[in-house]
Amino acid sequence: PEGARQGLRSGRATLPVIKAPKAATVADCASLEQLPNIGPAMAEDLRSIGIGEPRELAKADAWQLYRKLCEKTGVRQDPCVLDTFLAVTDFARGAPAAPWWAYTAKRKATFGAI
Repeated sequence: PEGARQGLRSGRATLPVIKAPKAATVADCASLEQLPNIGPAMAEDLRSIGIGEPRELAKADAWQLYRKLCEKTGVRQDPCVLDTFLAVTDFARGAPAAPWWAYTAKRKATFGAI
């Protein structure tokens, strides 16, 4: 079937990746990965800087999270990481889920070039 061709690379079939559903509110999140915009890599980044539970993000400052991650990794993170932190901290405080790129203009207006 046509759908079976999805994921075909170099003659090898792969199964499609099905992402876990995202939570509607932070209270519905059992893990960081259930937050909108947060996948396994970003969840690990958050854990590496001391965020272990989704509800902790309600009191977190996105800029401070970004700075801590830059310091922890020893490299300047891409600005979209800050956009993601802005999105997820707003969501944790009760804002509707929005894609991280919806925060790019806010980040640029607030922080300028980073």
